Amino acid sequence: MELHLKDKVAVVTGASKGIGLAVVEAMSREGVRVVAGSRNSTPELDALRDTYGVTVVQVDLSTAEGAETLVRRAVEQHDRIDILVNNLGAAEPRNGFLEVDDAEWRRIFDLTFFSAVRTSRAALPHLMGADGAAIVNISSINARLPFPMVVDYSAAKAALTSLNKTLSEEFAPRGVRVNAVSPGPVRTPFWTAPGGFADATAAAAGTTAQEALDVVVPRNMGISTGRITEPHEVADLVLFLASPLAANITGTEILVDGGQTKTL
Repeated sequence: MELHLKDKVAVVTGASKGIGLAVVEAMSREGVRVVAGSRNSTPELDALRDTYGVTVVQVDLSTAEGAETLVRRAVEQHDRIDILVNNLGAAEPRNGFLEVDDAEWRRIFDLTFFSAVRTSRAALPHLMGADGAAIVNISSINARLPFPMVVDYSAAKAALTSLNKTLSEEFAPRGVRVNAVSPGPVRTPFWTAPGGFADATAAAAGTTAQEALDVVVPRNMGISTGRITEPHEVADLVLFLASPLAANITGTEILVDGGQTKTL
């Protein structure tokens, strides 16, 4: 399907791995000129830079200065921004609410919520001057289905989902569509990294991390399709929402969770 994205300029946050990396790759294949923001690069992101000419900007997006630097670099290089994908987020497995101190609440909100606030604030003056501009926010089903082991992350994603709707109301009349994609479990380092959620689930179930991802998580979380989501499946939806094919879609949140969420 032709998405009509060739030569569009996109800024993607949290671009070095997982969903962000998949979005950068998918956009690059469509001919989008991507500016990828991340605190550190990775061999995979460097490979996309070398193959497709992706601009990699190493910035701390938990700060206002990092967001402003990323947007400024994009405008300096391409003279405009057409698409913003707010993907950056962070979570740590928690034993419960009482173990999360103020410093951790601030850290998770800075990375997961305020990075989107600051990058959107920096990008919107440029997006309003573009033709068919779009913001896609990567939220999470945890905004609706909070789990104690990600209490702070769930709250941050709930805030992002609310921001998504508010921005869509304000900026749709100004030519900027704003939508959210909310995945369930996705096969990314969020789950697969050592000490991450797959390991925590495996320890509780007395099995391996691989078995936890392939069997325990789909079964225990009620994922109707029987498997977790792959990063490229989220990226495909992001590209559609960013494209002219979704020209009259704004203010929506689309779940990519294999049927895990059972209520409307």
